[in-house]
Amino acid sequence: MHFYVKRRRQPPAVIIVALIDVLIVLLIFLMVTTTFTRLPAVKVTLPESTTAKQSGASESPPLIVTISPQGNVFLRADSKPVTLPQLKAELVAAVEQNPNLTLSIRPDTASQVGIFIKVLDVVRETNIKNRTIGTFVREAGKP
Repeated sequence: MHFYVKRRRQPPAVIIVALIDVLIVLLIFLMVTTTFTRLPAVKVTLPESTTAKQSGASESPPLIVTISPQGNVFLRADSKPVTLPQLKAELVAAVEQNPNLTLSIRPDTASQVGIFIKVLDVVRETNIKNRTIGTFVREAGKP
């Protein structure tokens, strides 16, 4: 009689090193293909203009002052409103770092004109030469 020795089967094993390699490749792929956009912290509806000039892509990005519909003033993409004296101090510090600073004021269509004038006065006091007012550019003749 010939008996066969039954070999013990090893339980299936998962090769962790190969899984880690695959996960790293997926992670790198997702990081490379993802586009990172910086969303503004304050949602505003810019006034429309048919005669405004669009800024070029080669220019350095401007420092942005946003005026919300409630009348709050925001500097950069910060989510905290600033007061007019704080705005002046920040602008003076920014001009000291970069004398050729470009400033863009972006008021909401529902914001008060008085707040806009006060912000414009603060900007004039800081001697920023390059100032723009953010508008939504609509092509002439299109509704």
